[in-house]
Amino acid sequence: MAIEVRPASVFEDVRAVVGPKSPTANVCFCLSYRIPSKLNNELRGPARGEYVAELCRADPPPGVLAYDGDEPVGWAAVAPRSATTFARNRKIPHVDDLPVWSLWCVRVRPGHRKQGITHALIAGAVDFARDRGAPVVEAYPLDNGDARVDLTMAYAGLRKNFERAGFVHAADTTSVLAGHPRILMRLDLRQSSQ
Repeated sequence: MAIEVRPASVFEDVRAVVGPKSPTANVCFCLSYRIPSKLNNELRGPARGEYVAELCRADPPPGVLAYDGDEPVGWAAVAPRSATTFARNRKIPHVDDLPVWSLWCVRVRPGHRKQGITHALIAGAVDFARDRGAPVVEAYPLDNGDARVDLTMAYAGLRKNFERAGFVHAADTTSVLAGHPRILMRLDLRQSSQ
C-alpha cells in the first residue's frame, strides 16, 4: 500500500474523514481548536460543513489528508499556532516567540488503522508546514506510556508516534485528555533546512 499525503483542499475528502455521520450534527469537522469556542458553538449543522469548505479553498488549506489511491483514509490538522485557539490556551504553554505551527489532530479512518498511516500523516503535516515557512512544528499528544487510549480521544496523537517522527518533549502542560496528561512536543525545522 502506497500512502500519499496531500494538502486538504478537497472538502468532500475532508468530510469523508472528519465530518460527522449526520449533516445536522454540531460536532467535529476538527474545528474545536481552530476557531474561538463561541463561533464553534454557533456553527450548527450544515453551517459547520460550509465553514470547513471555505477553509479547504483557502491558502493554506486546513491540514493534510492521507490517500490510499483515490480514497481519503486519514487527516492531520496543522496550522500556524497564531491562527488557532492554542494561541490563547492557558493549559498549553508558549515555549518561545517563534511563529510555530500546531499539529493537533491526527485521525485514521476505521478499517485503515495499524498500517502506518499515522506516521505518514505526521510526516506529511511537517512537510506541509515546512513548505509554508514554519520554523518549528508543535504537537500536544497524550503521554500515555503503555496505557490504552480510547480511540475517540486519541486524535491528539500519542507521544511515541511523535518521538518516532523526531519530535522532542519541550514542556509539560496542564491539559489532560481521556485521563492522560498532554505534553508539548516540538520538531525544529530550522536545522534541517540548512
